[in-house]
Amino acid sequence: MFYQRSRLIRLIRQAIKANPVTALIGPRQCGKTTLARQIGRSAGAAYFDLEDPISLQRLAEPMTCLEPLRGLVVIDEVQRKHDLFPILRVLADRQGPACRFLILGSASPELLRQGSETLAGRIAFVEMGGFDIEEADKRGLKKLWWRGGFPRSYTAESDQESIGWRANFIRTFLERDIREFGVQVPPATLRRLWMMLAHYHGQTWNASEIARSLGESHTTVKRHLDILSGALVVRQLQPWFENVGKRQVKAPKIYIRDTGLLHSLLGVESFQALEGHPRLGASWEGFVVEEMSKIIGERNMYYWATQSGAELDLMFMAGGKRYGVEVKYADAPGLTKSMRIARQDLRLQQLFVVYPGVQTYDAGSGVIVLPLARLRQELTARLDLGR
Repeated sequence: MFYQRSRLIRLIRQAIKANPVTALIGPRQCGKTTLARQIGRSAGAAYFDLEDPISLQRLAEPMTCLEPLRGLVVIDEVQRKHDLFPILRVLADRQGPACRFLILGSASPELLRQGSETLAGRIAFVEMGGFDIEEADKRGLKKLWWRGGFPRSYTAESDQESIGWRANFIRTFLERDIREFGVQVPPATLRRLWMMLAHYHGQTWNASEIARSLGESHTTVKRHLDILSGALVVRQLQPWFENVGKRQVKAPKIYIRDTGLLHSLLGVESFQALEGHPRLGASWEGFVVEEMSKIIGERNMYYWATQSGAELDLMFMAGGKRYGVEVKYADAPGLTKSMRIARQDLRLQQLFVVYPGVQTYDAGSGVIVLPLARLRQELTARLDLGR
């Protein structure tokens, strides 16, 4: 079955039209190459895959190879050849008819650093992950939540095949892929941290506690966390600070970005087992957080919490106004004391509660309950997000 990723294709084409260089970044195996080839075929693009020895040989003299080209040029796994970035800058600055570049990378810190510094003002970044609700079968929301959005995990013939693919992904990522980012951390160390983060999923980062458990310094553990975040497999959701006369939590919240990987790291072997797992609510929260990131943009997302226990899962801005999101795995969630405090202290225009049901309803006091399956449509219509 073919899964249409029309929203991403539209964003990429808009970025290519407006910028000489567009970087499509995302974790391994999320579908970047498939998407780039689809766009490239329709544009008659020249294609280079830097995991292919032939493409590497063609780019041995990059200026000689790339300078005559016109139209769209796609370069896959660009982080394998760091010396390309200065060449791309020179080619991007040419006058007259020239080519546009679509570069693909697995979001290594080196890719992001060189792209933002060497190509400043010339490059646009488009981030992608696995399938979201709009791209997958809407009737299979539980399947997407359970298996995660990586295409080969989601489309596997059986749950066991999906579990096997995820296990191989984790092993390959830790043993091979992470080293391509220039990171020399033992795979066993990162695996232990990654598994521990799965148990902290949806909780605030506590460097000292995790460092004690791993036998590392808190600064070392933070560097390891940043490695996993830079590879787009872990999300650090930053806190929002507000002068409300209360002590507020200032550490980020941690999420495993793909819920399929989360469930593998937790050792959850079936959806039935997930329904009885103590991290069920946290898993659902992370699933919703990732969907929200694709609707409002991850740079527009924060959480809020006070030391006294009041909290808000997400806060974002739209049209100059503040909105809140609470995530509840419940049949019919209603208004809570914590929601009232968040609405008042943060001066929210409206607060949305996202749940797994099918009905949209008003819970009173500016609180609207929305089903996850209709989240994008509801928010787009209510807030005029223009997406």
